[in-house]
Amino acid sequence: MNDVGVGIGQRPVNRRQRVVKSLWTGIWLVYLSAPVTDLLHGGHSTGVRILGWLGLAAFVTWYMLLVFRTGRGESNGLVLGSLGVLAAQSALLALTLGREWLVLFVYVSIASGAALPLRMARWTIPSACALLTAVAFAVPGGHSYLAGLLIPALLGGFAMTGVRELVRTTIALREARATVAQLAANEERLRLARDLHDLLGHSLSLITLKSELAGRMLPGQPDKAAQQVADIEQVSRQALVDVREAVTGYRRPRLTAELAGARVALTAAGVAAELPAEPALADVPEESESALAWALREAVTNVVRHSGARRCTVELVGRQTLDGPVLELTVEDDGSGGKGMGDGNGLAGLTERLTKAGGTLEAGPSKHGFRLVARVPTAGPADVGSRA
Repeated sequence: MNDVGVGIGQRPVNRRQRVVKSLWTGIWLVYLSAPVTDLLHGGHSTGVRILGWLGLAAFVTWYMLLVFRTGRGESNGLVLGSLGVLAAQSALLALTLGREWLVLFVYVSIASGAALPLRMARWTIPSACALLTAVAFAVPGGHSYLAGLLIPALLGGFAMTGVRELVRTTIALREARATVAQLAANEERLRLARDLHDLLGHSLSLITLKSELAGRMLPGQPDKAAQQVADIEQVSRQALVDVREAVTGYRRPRLTAELAGARVALTAAGVAAELPAEPALADVPEESESALAWALREAVTNVVRHSGARRCTVELVGRQTLDGPVLELTVEDDGSGGKGMGDGNGLAGLTERLTKAGGTLEAGPSKHGFRLVARVPTAGPADVGSRA
């Protein structure tokens, strides 16, 4: 997400996000207009007005703190105590100032659903409604407000239990995604370690054996010792080539992996993503696939970091041209343009990679944002799918 919006289940990390969350939480306080109107035009004395304003401020502060702190590890006992304080404030203000203050019980019910697990909220929400009913009949004219407040209190409270479960599920999914990514990284390290062991184990053992043999031959058989040293040089050179090939293979991006990574990155950034299904790349040379993978990575990085886009479409199609079959990758967004593509590994770097692979690159503003088209040659007609 950007530096203003806050994702579901995420805590604000800066001042602007805290302000946004406060506004979204505080906008529902507009329904306190009835108590505010009562204080302004209810004909109360100055002392009663002062106490009423203090009581309302204390209620709102306690309510906001309770809602803001939801899910941060507080014990249920502390939350129940806070809800008890809110209920006591609501009852006291309604009994002393009038029926307009009965609306405070709706906030008590909503706070119950937001701050307590369902197994407890299913009891506290009806309890808050029961207390609302009792106070309404004790306040002059309160029964006329009861029908208009009971339903919002019940529905609002139980609706917030659903929101709470949605937040908890989102947090769990985010943690699971991070765990999967960590496990994948660990598995990749282990695979690299195994491959390097398989590549170097035999070569290093042979080098050690021949070195010992050359050392024993050196005093009496220098010619045979020289042959062993030549063999050591040949084995070490071949081991170096094997290591370089292995490392190059690990560093070379794969288009399938980049498509999966692009989906995760765009979703995490709040960008609606349309991507193709897993492509069949049997007829695509490794160099061409690698060049397209780099183009996709750079384009998606630009969309996430610089464009401010809401939607991104990725197309991957095979085409037949006059120069032969090509694989075409198109990345188009509805953002402010590719202003981040011009520097570093931007358009110039992508052009060099694609040119080396025999491909081409087109990039520039489109009708609704920015569009990048990368093409690479293939060994034959490829059925790689199209836009999802």
